[in-house]
Amino acid sequence: MQTLKDAKAGQTVRVVKLHGEGAVKRRIMDMGLTKGAEVYVRKFAPLGDPIELTVRGYELSLRRADAQQVEVEFFSP
Repeated sequence: MQTLKDAKAGQTVRVVKLHGEGAVKRRIMDMGLTKGAEVYVRKFAPLGDPIELTVRGYELSLRRADAQQVEVEFFSP
């Protein structure tokens, strides 16, 4: 299983499934990371946390622990 945490800067990935439960999963979904959403990984902070993403036309910063809950597939748009 590949997660959003495994993506490299400059890659575009597609969300396959959200893992986790309750409030954490709901919060991730509320940020726009839902099944089928395309996510562009812009960059990582100097120490690797958080990750800066572009999702549905807006910028989003996500902690690595939360990114590990997002299963993705890699593709070329």
